[in-house]
Amino acid sequence: MDMDTQRDALRSALLRSGHGEGSALKEVYDKTSAKLFGVCMRILGDPGEAEDVLQEVYLSVWRNAAAFDAARASPITWLATIARNRSIDRLRARRPGRSDPIDAALQVADSEPSALTRMAVGQDVTRLHDCVGELEALHRDAIRAAFLDGLTYEVLATRAGVPLGTMKSWIRRSLLKLRVCMDR
Repeated sequence: MDMDTQRDALRSALLRSGHGEGSALKEVYDKTSAKLFGVCMRILGDPGEAEDVLQEVYLSVWRNAAAFDAARASPITWLATIARNRSIDRLRARRPGRSDPIDAALQVADSEPSALTRMAVGQDVTRLHDCVGELEALHRDAIRAAFLDGLTYEVLATRAGVPLGTMKSWIRRSLLKLRVCMDR
């Protein structure tokens, strides 16, 4: 699949997400999560925080995908900007009273393969599906509800009848397990 075709597919998925299509958000996530996690990780330097921010990014995408304007930016640029801004916000909140200049984030290099390169490797989707299948049923359901249905930690915790901190831990540990599984 050439770059233009990949960009068009991502643009289409974003627009469908803006119309409330959950499977389109899953497609956006599958095609961009590695790149956006890299952006968050480079700024925050902490995998746990990067995962938290990544979830916030996709919740924001779910809520604001209808506002995406393909004439103003490419889909990956729009998504990376959201990830960058959310990461910088988290970094500032982590260090009250002291913040780096916003221009410092422009110097953050991402040594991971680009999202387009990752998209070209169709095996990742199958591997992710298999890895998700290895999670405990409650954790698997929480991951799917958070990233595909856009549910908040609070809603998930209430549904599962567990404290909010427990739900956050489940999701964080599940994401770590997914990463280890995907790296195998």
